[in-house]
Amino acid sequence: MTISGLLPSALIGAVASARSMTPMATIATARLAGRRTPGRLLLLDHPVFKLGALAMGALELMGDKMKTAPDRTVFLGLLARIASAGIAGAALAPRGRERQGAAVAVAAAVPLAYLTLDGRKRAMSRIGQTRSGLIEDALVVAAGALTVALTIDRNR
Repeated sequence: MTISGLLPSALIGAVASARSMTPMATIATARLAGRRTPGRLLLLDHPVFKLGALAMGALELMGDKMKTAPDRTVFLGLLARIASAGIAGAALAPRGRERQGAAVAVAAAVPLAYLTLDGRKRAMSRIGQTRSGLIEDALVVAAGALTVALTIDRNR
């Protein structure tokens, strides 16, 4: 096993750094479409979990544009990133390497949360909260969807 086998886990951790619920929403979308992830996690097969992940992902995208939205580096924001990155990282890891995938994803998500926050604040000062948020949403959702799609396609 090379580190490249855990690359999807690292990438989904990077996604979680900017949008904590996007990794779970993208995996839930794939699961609802009947696709399987390489890592085995029974939680991902529960219908309530899948629908809840989709709802939380959509609500996060809307809530991020609110003036009262907290920074992603507050305690609860980091906790959400740790949980989401860990679950998604495990799901995208090769079978039998779920724990390593979770660890890699969390290790990417937490420090990158500070970097993505800095980038977002810079963008906000230039183009505003809503426009910068929409651009970040597009980039993060695309990165999450691409990471999940490529990982699942490779592991049919």
